Amino acid sequence: MKFAICNEIFQGWKIDDAMAFAHQAGYDGIEIAPFTLAKYVTEIPAAERWRIREKAREIGIAITGIHWVLVQAEGMYLNHPDASIRNHTAAYFCDLVDFCADLGGRIIVVGSPKQRNVMEGVTPQQAWEWATDTFRPAVRRAEERGITICFEPLAPVETNFVNTAAEGIVFARQFNSPAMKIILDVKAMCSESKEIPQIIRESKGEFAYFHANDRNLKGPGFGEVDFLPIAAALREVGYDQYVSVEVFKFEEGPEAIATRSLAYLKKTFGQS
Repeated sequence: MKFAICNEIFQGWKIDDAMAFAHQAGYDGIEIAPFTLAKYVTEIPAAERWRIREKAREIGIAITGIHWVLVQAEGMYLNHPDASIRNHTAAYFCDLVDFCADLGGRIIVVGSPKQRNVMEGVTPQQAWEWATDTFRPAVRRAEERGITICFEPLAPVETNFVNTAAEGIVFARQFNSPAMKIILDVKAMCSESKEIPQIIRESKGEFAYFHANDRNLKGPGFGEVDFLPIAAALREVGYDQYVSVEVFKFEEGPEAIATRSLAYLKKTFGQS
């Protein structure tokens, strides 16, 4: 198993320093939140994208992909009743695919709960169809550039659109493309009625990325979630891609979050 960490944990750090620390701590990869670099990815020039990619190679850490992709990117909405807003969002997702590929990443995690809520007056079916159409151009671009878009099922307290892994799989399958899958996130799966290992087994072959955290919004090992059965289920389904640490509460500080999370994951997955 390969382990990664999300760079927004390193609040206020330069991306070079975050990559260097993650590598030193023992991570195989780092996942980048675009808002830590610029408001819109279109504001990040080609030269800077290449510099970050080469710096990661020099350090010896992989850039796994990007996430939190619509944070601060105002004016985006997956299933807005206004077609011009959806078209603008569809074009921006193509920009995100290009940005991810330029960095050498392979995965785009799409959570964005505030930009996908089914709005008042919109039926669930309309929202589903509009969101599907919004993604179609980006999925085609992702196929061309070797990127996988991973739609993220999220808890009902965060959004009212696609709340379970099973729903997410149905949404992703309609594209009939290897460039559209789902991501499984421990925090999000904690909101489901099924046990996490069962969700993992039922999602075999349908998820291309995995976020490790706890229901308390902290890192793995910082709460009550037991990762032993999670690790066993991931091995059972043959998942051998990245397990990436994503947290939402940072009071312990980036160094402690990074080192303690990785130590717990390596112990749980039986790796030295």
